[in-house]
Amino acid sequence: MSTRIAFLKGHGTENDFVIIPDPENALDLSPAAVAALCDRRAGIGGDGLLHVVRSAAHPEAASMAAEAEWFMDYRNGDGSIAEMCGNGVRVFARYLQRAGHITEGDIAVATRGGVKTVHLAKAKDGAARGGVREVAGDGVGEAAGAGDITVGMGRALLPEGDVTVSVGERTWPARNVNMGNPHAVAFVDDLAHAGDLFTPPPFGPAAAYPDGVNVEFVVDRGPRHVAMRVHERGAGETRSCGTGACAVAVAAARRDGVDPAVTGAPATYTVDLPGGRLVITERPDGEIEMTGPAVIVAEGEIDGKWLAGAVG
Repeated sequence: MSTRIAFLKGHGTENDFVIIPDPENALDLSPAAVAALCDRRAGIGGDGLLHVVRSAAHPEAASMAAEAEWFMDYRNGDGSIAEMCGNGVRVFARYLQRAGHITEGDIAVATRGGVKTVHLAKAKDGAARGGVREVAGDGVGEAAGAGDITVGMGRALLPEGDVTVSVGERTWPARNVNMGNPHAVAFVDDLAHAGDLFTPPPFGPAAAYPDGVNVEFVVDRGPRHVAMRVHERGAGETRSCGTGACAVAVAAARRDGVDPAVTGAPATYTVDLPGGRLVITERPDGEIEMTGPAVIVAEGEIDGKWLAGAVG
């Protein structure tokens, strides 16, 4: 491993990431290395890691290279691999813009959850649809401020079958929603009922989520306005989860009897998270758009010798 490794730090609604630019996939980022970098006391600290690689250089993304030049090789904070990260996609796009790889216009980002179309628009181009776009303060939803980014998240899948989640002696029915990664959404009376969320809440049946699940606990704040807490696989409780917010909005809409595919009108929900606010819109064609901030806060170099020693 090289002596010095470039990194950046960024967050989206306080869901924070270590960003490692590695266009040619030259670095060996083992699970232990990722966990060391994401360690909040002994490393840089982050809920996860965004490994920035050209699709053609990564075996998992080579088949998508014709559609997307860049691959978001996302890792959870414990070093495990995840299919998608909604806040991560926004921060990934912000990094590509900062590094000069993209400007305004369209770009596709490859993820393990599929290719996400990205559009970075001029500030007043509020009419752009899908992908990722910057919007002016009046562009998308009441919570979309200047510099916010909108991500086309694809369509939600709603697997059939009853699911439950538990905390202590309490058990709730949950909605099974897949946003390229699995979610169990439970509506509760009080967010404190979710407990500390340090450990994964038990769920059932086990067959519903053979690889584990992200669990969202949700309360109502007003018409089409909810608040949530989340346990993310491999990270514990995080300040925000983009795919989780999308899953929550879809689950809330179906609970409320709203299905844009049936009504022909988009449905927008405001989702408050500990780290900020996201605005989620489900379109009649099933496409889900997520609007929120993405910020790069620092950049520097990792000491490769330290990392080698931390990995052992």
